[in-house]
Amino acid sequence: MVNKILKAPEGPPSDVERIKDESDYLRGTLGETMLDRISSGISEDDNRLMKFHGSYLQDDRDLRNERQKQKLEPAYQFMLRVRTPGGVSTPEQWLVMDELAQKYGNGTLKLTTRQAFQMHGILKWNMKKTIQAIHASLLDTIAACGDVNRNVMCNPNPYQSEIHSEVFEWSKKLSDYLLPRTRAYHELWLDEEKVISTPEVDEEIEPMYGRLYLPRKFKIGIAVPASNDIDVFSQDLGFIAVVEDNKLVGFNVAIGGGMGMTHGDKATYPQLAKVIGFCTPDQILDVAEKVITIQRDYGNRSVRKNARFKYTVDRLGLDTVKEELESRLGWSLEEAKPYHFDHNGDRYGWVKGVQGKWHFTLFVQGGRIADFEDCKLMTGLREIAKIHTGDFRLTANQNLMIANVSSQKKKKINELIEQYGLTDGKHYSALRRSSLACVALPTCGLAMAEAERYLPNLLGKIEEIVDENGLRDEEITIRMTGCPNGCARPALGEIAFIGKAPGKYNMYLGAAFDGSRLSKMYRENIGEEEILSELRVLIGRYAKERQDGEHFGDFVIRIGVIKAVTDGTNFHD
Repeated sequence: MVNKILKAPEGPPSDVERIKDESDYLRGTLGETMLDRISSGISEDDNRLMKFHGSYLQDDRDLRNERQKQKLEPAYQFMLRVRTPGGVSTPEQWLVMDELAQKYGNGTLKLTTRQAFQMHGILKWNMKKTIQAIHASLLDTIAACGDVNRNVMCNPNPYQSEIHSEVFEWSKKLSDYLLPRTRAYHELWLDEEKVISTPEVDEEIEPMYGRLYLPRKFKIGIAVPASNDIDVFSQDLGFIAVVEDNKLVGFNVAIGGGMGMTHGDKATYPQLAKVIGFCTPDQILDVAEKVITIQRDYGNRSVRKNARFKYTVDRLGLDTVKEELESRLGWSLEEAKPYHFDHNGDRYGWVKGVQGKWHFTLFVQGGRIADFEDCKLMTGLREIAKIHTGDFRLTANQNLMIANVSSQKKKKINELIEQYGLTDGKHYSALRRSSLACVALPTCGLAMAEAERYLPNLLGKIEEIVDENGLRDEEITIRMTGCPNGCARPALGEIAFIGKAPGKYNMYLGAAFDGSRLSKMYRENIGEEEILSELRVLIGRYAKERQDGEHFGDFVIRIGVIKAVTDGTNFHD
């Protein structure tokens, strides 16, 4: 058997493994901690467990120094992430999220790059009420974070509504099937009576994950060609839908992707998933489960920064992992079928789908739902949700689709779009419409630099260069993160900036427009002046020297500005 020669890396388990082991299946001391009114924070052990329940403890870093001077504890607050498979929510659920953001959050919602809702600014004593209200709307926060499978993504895809419907159902089935089985979430937040676990029934509690869950987070996405808007190759496990004669016949299976790395550590790197075969739709749950158990058994539980599935695949070898997968399945994957991607962005504005239904994709800068001076986005969407009879779809590019609009409702919804200044972004440059930014400061504890708050200003200055060169309508993917964890998938941006220090970024170039090639570092630790200086030259050359239909990422490689990354393992070369 293949698995006799496989083994996990040696070394003492990381501290997080101890926390999980002692947690009694993700309970820990959270029940008592959340009742403690002395501090608005929680212990580090409990914060690690909170992730499995969909939340992180954060503090407002803008206030950190001032509160320290006043000898006050940090302005602790919780970020809460809601699991929305495929990014789909009903108008009723949208209204609940809106109300909770006003009542318990900071008055805004964040649409994440994994098609989930995030709320920021929730105080400890409001967490239980917030989670209960989310649960009552038939959404939840289970496994939205933590060392388990996260929110399962899929294309919003207005062009193939029937296929989208089918693919969405599979994303939902996957998301539900791969949930942790522990009742800790229900006991802690929904007041379910606790059942005492014993070692004898441990396997029944978590038959797939086991007592220690996974070594790190695990991400799954389903793409429907020709759109790769979910960046399927960035996923630990990607499924590429194969459509023949307008019918879903199955999925190509890709394994071993992931975006995160650590500055200065060449043993960490972003990686793209690789296609290993094809499965039919009814095999997709089995494939996902068995892939997860391989990572459970052979992932690195000693060094967390090398614990993602991509490192397991690279360490063991793609062929070995495929053999092990087929051994566990008891059957072999078929040969991968042909597919083609041509973009990884959203298509904005009104699009007519099947059955006479309409879809409107809004541009949402940085995924932030709030009321702005020139656009009452939050209010406008609230009013639309009150009359909308279709659904809302969060896109992987932090935008929002008002989907399945009936012809009768289209006129009224369009009036509300215009009344509140909502936009498909057509008055913006294509560059801005192709931008992504993570939250970063002030709430993310990992951020080394700004992203969401800064990128719009930087884009304004880059747009001047773009306009001077007649490229306002040229789509170039541009992404910014405050740290190298990669939440906005910067390694797949044709132009990307990863925060290094306040006001300083590493600049990357050369990713493929369709998400099939990683970028490479072009300049290290530079500020705005140098960024604009470099882009003035590069964009100027692109305008003059590009070939017909040539994307920016391909252009900078062809003219020798940057080398192509052929695999994540040579990302730093």
